[in-house]
Amino acid sequence: MARRTGSHGEITGPRIRAVARALFARDGFAAVSMRQIAAGVGVQAGALYLYTPDKQSLLFELMRSHLEELLAALAAEPLPGPPAERLAAFARFHVRYHLDRPEEVFVAYMELRNLNPENFAAVERLRHAYEDALEEILKAGVAAGVFRVPDTRLATMALIAMLTGVTQWYHEGGRLARAEVEAIYAEMALKAVGA
Repeated sequence: MARRTGSHGEITGPRIRAVARALFARDGFAAVSMRQIAAGVGVQAGALYLYTPDKQSLLFELMRSHLEELLAALAAEPLPGPPAERLAAFARFHVRYHLDRPEEVFVAYMELRNLNPENFAAVERLRHAYEDALEEILKAGVAAGVFRVPDTRLATMALIAMLTGVTQWYHEGGRLARAEVEAIYAEMALKAVGA
């Protein structure tokens, strides 16, 4: 396979994933071709297949790696104390983590419909693992009598939707600094569960 003029041998999988992620986030998975990804990387389309078998596998890899990194970051995040403190810390973590990765978040949440059933199931397992971490905090709060939540699973879904939504409107240099947004969202999360 010949490389395009100006390309270099160090073009790698991470560069392909970065270009694909940006294109999927901007144009949507269905509208992006492997040729467009190759053009963005600066290689011929055939060279992509050295790194990924197809576009579906590339989408799955982007989602899987995003969720695995999210779970690893959550595991490394201290969420100490009673349930209210843990929920506030979870909310701040979620907002902070997602604001740093708007393209990854968009692809991971908006392109689920484009996964084949096997890949969808694998991504759903990872999503459920993250959701379970929040639900455990809510269950602990209900058991301690500090949260008033009739259905912890439903509350988990509602909180994650609210917290993730920050990526749709927040822009650096806007009216609120990130730290303020994190604090407000943490307060809203606590109020949402009756803390």
